[in-house]
Amino acid sequence: MVKVSVILPVYGVAQYIEKCTRSLLAQTLQEMEFIFVDDHGPDNSIELVQKLIADHPRKEQFVFLKPEHNMGAGMARNYALPYAKGEYIAFVDSDDWVEPDMFEELYAEAVRQGGADLCFCQISKDYTDGHPSDIVKNPDIATGKLSEQTKKYFLTHYVSLFSTYIYKNEMIKEHEIHFPESRSADDSFFITSSLLFAETMARVDKPFYHYILRPGSVTTTKDSTKYQKRLATFNSLLAYLREKGVYEKYKDEVDFIYLKKGYFSSVFNYVSNSSEPKKNTVKEIHDELVSKIPDYRNNPYYRKKCSLRLLQFLIHRCTGLALRLIPVYVRKTNQVV
Repeated sequence: MVKVSVILPVYGVAQYIEKCTRSLLAQTLQEMEFIFVDDHGPDNSIELVQKLIADHPRKEQFVFLKPEHNMGAGMARNYALPYAKGEYIAFVDSDDWVEPDMFEELYAEAVRQGGADLCFCQISKDYTDGHPSDIVKNPDIATGKLSEQTKKYFLTHYVSLFSTYIYKNEMIKEHEIHFPESRSADDSFFITSSLLFAETMARVDKPFYHYILRPGSVTTTKDSTKYQKRLATFNSLLAYLREKGVYEKYKDEVDFIYLKKGYFSSVFNYVSNSSEPKKNTVKEIHDELVSKIPDYRNNPYYRKKCSLRLLQFLIHRCTGLALRLIPVYVRKTNQVV
């Protein structure tokens, strides 16, 4: 029986993929499979993996898939999901690496919690420029059965550390949880959907996952049109949750996620990645917010956040000043947008 299936999209990571692969080969959990999706990258990443595992005892646990064309990380993960045989699914980026006992401990804790739908650890953000690593944590919540209140707290406090989780395969299939087609913020889409459908949660408070911040990665490459993809992702999230009949129950929480990760992040992304940001474009992003969440000003989480209301006033009423201040703020806080 395969206990955990690990899915890895592969595109242009030859410099990093060997370390990632070695960390998978070193896993103490034996009943695993590792699904590499060749996303038509420009280098020999897949060949490096195949060479590394050629004489290894775990060679048979490695599966290689290749879609007809480049799909992007999210859709590549979707492509692999039907092939996954594991009781749980995990996602690792092929330029990151994981501790040897990550999946053994997560799986064991999920089983101890009666077969939890989700089980998470913490993450270490490792820099390639010598900057000390940062430990980033998921929200501190009680494990076991997820109450409605606990879900609401998690939804309004989580960060998109989707690679720190293992997900029950049965839950993913039952609710058709997937990554969106737009190539931005697909991790937020997936983890939000999973949290809304999960009934039980488990956790291991150790930073098993090492997230590598490197020049040229998707999260550090500037793209002045990326905000459009981000908005498309969160529009798709609203549509999916409405279709599945869970939006109304968690409307306030989902709308707050849209405000923070859809609207505000899109504004920051556009302004920070444009050489000459335009007021009209910022207005168009606001108009999209109003079209999707016309009553956003009444959102209870937004109303309690004075900083967000002040930021919105600055963006909406003092747009020219916002265009000058946002890039300065992003540089000083080292935010990745």
